[in-house]
Order: sequence, then C-alpha cells, then structure tokens
Amino acid sequence: MTTIKLHNTKTRKKSEFTPIDAENVRMYVCGPTVYDRAHLGNARPVVVFDVLFRLLRAVYGKDHVTYVRNFTDVDDKINARAAQSGRSIGEIPMRPSSGFSMIWALWGRLSPISCRVRRSISHKW
Repeated sequence: MTTIKLHNTKTRKKSEFTPIDAENVRMYVCGPTVYDRAHLGNARPVVVFDVLFRLLRAVYGKDHVTYVRNFTDVDDKINARAAQSGRSIGEIPMRPSSGFSMIWALWGRLSPISCRVRRSISHKW
C-alpha cells in the first residue's frame, strides 16, 4: 500500500499517516464562515482538502473514505451582519452557503457531506 506522509504542525515534521480504521477513513474539516459571498481566501481549503480526499480515496478505496465539511454558521461576523440588516442570524448564512456549494461544484471538486454548526449544537437561537 502507498505510504502517505503529512506535515504534522505539532512536531513540525512529516509524519506517516495511519488511519484509526483503514476500512473507514474519516476526515472532518471546518468549512467557511458564511456571512457573505465566496472570495479567493475561501478557495484554498476547498482545493487542499479536495486533493487530500482524492488521495485518501485512491489509497484506501472510494467506499472507505468519509469526508465531512461544516459550514460555520455561528460567528460574531454573522451576528453583526444580522444586527446590521435586521435579519435573523439563521437567515444570514443560507444564501452564501448555497452559493459556495454551486461555485465549488463548478470547479469540479468532489462533494463532501455538509453540515451546519448551529444545527449540531444544543443552544436556542
């Protein structure tokens, strides 16, 4: 099997990647904070993690890799935009997040499972 080495930011060295379970390799990536239109700065993580996802699928098999990316929809910038516009904080991320997905699909990146932070935490909004 192919060996994958990744930069370990803790040790500042390349380390061999060994999944916890080679039959179910999982990657969870924090996605963009969606309060406005997509911009070039949002592109880097999309490209980087799309390449990593493709590499993991090539090494471990298409059906053995799960990629989940969230849309951060709980943030001070979202709260400020809601206060400024008179809309609820739940409305602010809806349009930009669908725009992000459309743009990235045009780039040909593979589709991760997407989730929203606010739907995953227990707090009244």
